[in-house]
Amino acid sequence: MNQDLNILQLILHASVVVQIVMAILLMVSLASWAVIFSKIVGLKKVRQGNDQFERDFWSGRHVNDLYQQSERNAQHAAPMERIFTAGMREFLKLRERRVSDGGALLDGARRAMRASCQRELDVVESHLSFLATVGSVSPYVGLFGTVWGIMHAFTGLANLQQVSLSTVAPGIAEALVATAIGLFAAIPAVIAYNRFARDIDRIAMQQDNFMEEFSNILARNANQSVGATASAPVSAPGRL
Repeated sequence: MNQDLNILQLILHASVVVQIVMAILLMVSLASWAVIFSKIVGLKKVRQGNDQFERDFWSGRHVNDLYQQSERNAQHAAPMERIFTAGMREFLKLRERRVSDGGALLDGARRAMRASCQRELDVVESHLSFLATVGSVSPYVGLFGTVWGIMHAFTGLANLQQVSLSTVAPGIAEALVATAIGLFAAIPAVIAYNRFARDIDRIAMQQDNFMEEFSNILARNANQSVGATASAPVSAPGRL
C-alpha cells in the first residue's frame, strides 16, 4: 500500500461526515476501555471483599460482634457485609419491638437483605449497559459512515469521463475505515460485557447463597427468641 492509501491519509482525506463518524467511534472506544478497566478493578475488589467477609462469618465469631464491626466499617464494607448488616439490623429492630412471631422476624430480615442485595447489584452492574450499547451499535454507526463515504466517492466520480480502479479505490478505502473503527470499538466491548455479566452472575449467586444460609441462622434464633428478652444475643453460626 503506497503512501496515498495509508490509514492516516485515508482518515484525513475522508469526507466531513465520515470524519465525524470516526471521531465519535474513537471517543466511544476510549470511553468503553475506561469502563472496562474500572469494572475489572471494581469486580475484583467486590469478589475479594465478599470472600473475606464470608471467611470471617464462618470462622465461628459471634454474629453480634460481626454486626458491630460491620456498623463501624459501613463505608468500606463489602457488598455481602452490607447485606448482612441490613438483615441483622432489621432483625434486631423487630425484636426490640417485642415482635413475638418468628415468621415476621424472619420475613422482615429477608426483605431488608433482598433490598440491600438489589442495591449492591445495581452498583456492580453500573455502566454495563453502556458496553452492551457500544457492542451492538458501533458496527452500525461505522457502516453508516462507510455507506455515506461510498456515496460521496461515487458522486465525485460522476464528473469524470474515465473511471478506473485506481480512481475508485481511495474513496472506497476511506469509507471502509469507518467500519473498521466501528468494529475496533465493538469487539472489546462485547467481549468485556460477556465476561462481566458472567462475573456478576457469580457474585449474585454467592450473595443469594449467603442470604439463604444467614436466613436459616436467623430462623433458628427467631424461634428461640419467641418469649425471650429483646436483648438476647443472636447465636454465632459456628455454634449452630
